[in-house]
Amino acid sequence: MKELSLDNCRLDRRYDIFSTLGRGSYAEIFAARDTLASPQSPHRQVAIKALNVFLQDDLDADLERTLVENFQNEAVALDRVRHPNIISRLGHGTARDARGTLFHYLVLEYLEGGDLQKLCRNEPLGLKKGLKYIEQVCAGLRHAHNSGVIHRDIKPQNLLLTADQETVKIADFGVARIHASNAPITRVGTNIYAAPEHSPLSADGDVMVVAELTPAADIYSLAKTVYALLTHESPRFYANQPITDLPLAIRGEEWAGQLKPVLEKATRREPGERYQSVDEFWRDLESVRRFSEDFETATHIRPKVHAVPQPHVAKGYSPIAPQQPRFDTSRELKLRHQFGPAVAAPAIDVANAAKPRYPALVVPAEPSASPPPAENGKSVQLKIEIPNAVVPEVPARPKKQRKALRRFAAFLIFITMFAGGLFVTTSLLRNAGLLPNIAGLLSHQTGTANTDINLRPDPSTNNDPIGVVTKNSRLRIVKTQNNWYQVDVLEQGRERDEQLPTNRGWLNGRYVDLDQ
Repeated sequence: MKELSLDNCRLDRRYDIFSTLGRGSYAEIFAARDTLASPQSPHRQVAIKALNVFLQDDLDADLERTLVENFQNEAVALDRVRHPNIISRLGHGTARDARGTLFHYLVLEYLEGGDLQKLCRNEPLGLKKGLKYIEQVCAGLRHAHNSGVIHRDIKPQNLLLTADQETVKIADFGVARIHASNAPITRVGTNIYAAPEHSPLSADGDVMVVAELTPAADIYSLAKTVYALLTHESPRFYANQPITDLPLAIRGEEWAGQLKPVLEKATRREPGERYQSVDEFWRDLESVRRFSEDFETATHIRPKVHAVPQPHVAKGYSPIAPQQPRFDTSRELKLRHQFGPAVAAPAIDVANAAKPRYPALVVPAEPSASPPPAENGKSVQLKIEIPNAVVPEVPARPKKQRKALRRFAAFLIFITMFAGGLFVTTSLLRNAGLLPNIAGLLSHQTGTANTDINLRPDPSTNNDPIGVVTKNSRLRIVKTQNNWYQVDVLEQGRERDEQLPTNRGWLNGRYVDLDQ
């Protein structure tokens, strides 16, 4: 087993790696700091998922190619299902570690809040908080299924939280099935949460034949996860079996009778007998969800129960995916010394990293080499010659060429200053409302108001409303901030005597059903 040597290194002259988060059977996860990101950026810290094929003891050409292709498929899946409640890919690359080992990597969001399993272990969530997280998971999983992606490994360990623990995001799409195919259904996931069709043999030894993988497999794992979050116990007793009862400590809760049949149906052995979509599962949970809502009083109206799960948008989310990676699947991932033959991949920049945290690499001398003795107490400098190292001669540039380079550099500086000024001017005009938000216009994200709601001048309730958007009004999302949407009112749901003074304003996102 050969682990990557990346501790205290700068990756691709950009990412300062400062700790190891974990290792799997084919990948290693590192925490890093993006030196090109603004100190105020929510993505100043990132997670680096590095493919390490040398973690496999019996590596061959076919296995290596499969691992690289699966790694690229994970990036493709993450981009296809980009959603506020699914972990986002921020970048990718190919590099060498300090020993010269080539590897591919993905740059992902760094979620500091831990996972839901750790959170549940420390303290019970309670029904209201647990359903808040479950709604976000359902929203992300629903979007993934509508995009043709089946996760195949839903469990509390793969549900990560932001630092404020307000937003949960689905992670680890390494075994996701991007589209339906005739490929064999391999065993994946944790046995406690994985659907029976993920295993060649069920718990009683019978062979289970499934023609193709469907979203019902994720619904099974989702139900086992709901069991763990709301009962505070692992569904270990029901591994590869349907949930037929709840723990004794939960049976006395007034909502337990409504939860039990939902979980039982979602975890049936045959995929065709389960819920076939997240919407069906979420709809049957409505009777449980109503117990978590606040009661209606003279001054408070009970909020509307959403017909479909609603996402929760955290700071820093962008619906725009980075450039799609195209990793090399040939036999290029070989263990090479850093002074071996040249390879077409950027190296770890250790010499230029911050000191003393990121020290320069030290080249050891040959074992047979020994320093000459000192003469008259003076130290003698040891000169190490590296065999087969070729130092190319750099010819002096002609005077005209240097002059042309200076002109080109000056031109680049001028263009950069002009573009910067144009960007600042455009931002000021857009913030003043004189220019539309271009990103919002390009995305054309639309939705429908699910109730009458006040339209406000800024994303808070500490202001006077500028009008009322009626139920079933058609809206276009212009900008998002926390859980607020800036919208353009395209069409009111019903006619009103009092017209809106402006068609643009802010709404709370919980009152908008987004179009998929």
